[in-house]
Amino acid sequence: MSLEGRTIALVEDDPIMGEALMERLTLEGAKVLWWQDCRSALENLAAFAPDLVVCDIRLPDGTGEDVFRMASAQPECPPFLFATGHGDIDQAVRLMRNGAGDYITKPFETGRFLDRVAQLLRPIEQGAAPVLGVSPQMHEVQRLLQRIGRLPAPVLLTGETGVGKEVCARYLHGVRGATAPFVAVNCAAIPKDLMESELFGHEKGAFTGASSRHLGYAERARDGILFLDEIGELDLKLQAKLLRLLEDRSFHRLGGETEVAFRARLVCATNADLPARVREGRFREDLYYRINVLTVSIPPLRERPDDIEWLAGRLVEMLADDVGVELAGLSGHAVDELRGHDWPGNVRELRNRIERAVSLSPGPWIMPGDLFPDRCPPLSVTDSKAGSLEAARDEAEKREILRALRQSGGAIVEAAGALGISRTTMWEKMRRHHIEASQN
Repeated sequence: MSLEGRTIALVEDDPIMGEALMERLTLEGAKVLWWQDCRSALENLAAFAPDLVVCDIRLPDGTGEDVFRMASAQPECPPFLFATGHGDIDQAVRLMRNGAGDYITKPFETGRFLDRVAQLLRPIEQGAAPVLGVSPQMHEVQRLLQRIGRLPAPVLLTGETGVGKEVCARYLHGVRGATAPFVAVNCAAIPKDLMESELFGHEKGAFTGASSRHLGYAERARDGILFLDEIGELDLKLQAKLLRLLEDRSFHRLGGETEVAFRARLVCATNADLPARVREGRFREDLYYRINVLTVSIPPLRERPDDIEWLAGRLVEMLADDVGVELAGLSGHAVDELRGHDWPGNVRELRNRIERAVSLSPGPWIMPGDLFPDRCPPLSVTDSKAGSLEAARDEAEKREILRALRQSGGAIVEAAGALGISRTTMWEKMRRHHIEASQN
């Protein structure tokens, strides 16, 4: 690792540790500024604008929190790496929740320290291609996930059902760059009498039917991500065990005596109001604060309309490939209907509607009726032609041709190209629907 061209501020009063860190960082190519108390750091930090601040929690004339608070008031606050003893971990966690980068507990190995420095100095890809959405809200979510992706602290993803919390968790796993597993657990789907064994595993003979050792989700996650979806549904007894897992970073299999190290990063998700559940006694307050170190709120789809057409287009392309059909895409009227829908089921509902439309649409364009069949008028018994599927398709086709002609200013070749048909086919359809060349 090279820190060439980087400026690192070191706020450390221990002369032995300070000198050792300064020497090692300098060897890696960094320019190091070393201050041994709060006063010196506060007087000089803004003027030197370092790329990273390595700061002890306890200083002779204050705390690292004082330094961070001052730096946070500046327009550009550098990431902070706090060095802390075990007694100050809660304070370090609180600082991370307020925007600090990371913390490392003393004593620490030089290699682990340099890894944390490298992670915090790795530039965020501001111009990265959109993965989660094109709206400003999802751009901010993606940027935040990039920022916290390589940190070790627990993450809590909140949002309504179907907004894509697991998609965000998997994106976080990708940012982490880990080849280790992503283990997803739906806390509401597993019966509570089986959950302990599924989460922590069990030894042979731990209970009737335990014929062999079983490795639980926490162990199978190794050094990857353990994703607990619908964490608000976890039984109170298991909440206590999960809290112990986070505090001790270890656990015991059911019926076992050997301690097993927990190396994974915990990511939780919920659509529930956890503070309300804490007040009702249905969720442990201490666990809530442990999993709520870094919180990412995913907005509902109705609040980010810019994402609707973008997501729908990607889904059409992906699902059409899956089922092996050729589609030109979404018609203009279909897009209008998508944008006008309230999306109570969020992205999950959008995917379900697109999947149905791709499977059943006669093509080549997905029409509003393919997406929202419940809005189509019922077939008339007395007038089979007026209410027939053929008539509905003809009317939709006519609307699309007229729309394309208006957009092209009456240029038939251009309109045909926009519809994905030849000029000859365009003339035939115009003749069949009694559309004049000047009708636009």
